[in-house]
Amino acid sequence: MDLYSGYINTLIDELAALPGIGSKSAQRLAFHLINLPEGRVRRLSEAILQAKQNVRYCRECFTLTDSEICPICKNEQRDHNTIMVVENTRDLAAYEKTGKYQGVYHVLHGAISPMLGIGPHDIRLKELMERLSREPEVKEVIIATNSSLEGETTAMYISKLIKPTGIRVTRIASGVPVGGDLEYIDEVTLLRALDGRVEM
Repeated sequence: MDLYSGYINTLIDELAALPGIGSKSAQRLAFHLINLPEGRVRRLSEAILQAKQNVRYCRECFTLTDSEICPICKNEQRDHNTIMVVENTRDLAAYEKTGKYQGVYHVLHGAISPMLGIGPHDIRLKELMERLSREPEVKEVIIATNSSLEGETTAMYISKLIKPTGIRVTRIASGVPVGGDLEYIDEVTLLRALDGRVEM
């Protein structure tokens, strides 16, 4: 039996479909939104629509941005000789929070997973290799994929692709636990992993 009207149920169902939101959290969020002033709700819905319509991939590193090139790639103070390869934008954000890494990034948007039918052509590997060929100043590629089976497979594959070019390839150290996602790891552990990176 439905406890609430159709509008409330629809709102709860839509919120519950978001990642990490269970039915109880969705219900709490729905009631919170209903009790907000209409102006706040309009600003929230407008922000969601604007982000959906205007956010795209950076032409250089493929992180999410609302301009052709993201602020990190545009920043001339960054070390463009070093590229850190990450699986997704959340991993990039995790390293940026440390405030210590001064290079640039390349976002793969996934990892190789034969079990899920995700191969090298399904992630942004081709774009990484094209970038390396047109940016001769790159001296090091740091592979910062997750310490999962998929992350390790991806790291090995990237290493085999890049080594023949003569560019130094390193892997973040094992301060990151096996099976751990970078976005949930504390900054000290991330820094130790970055400082202790090893040749591949």
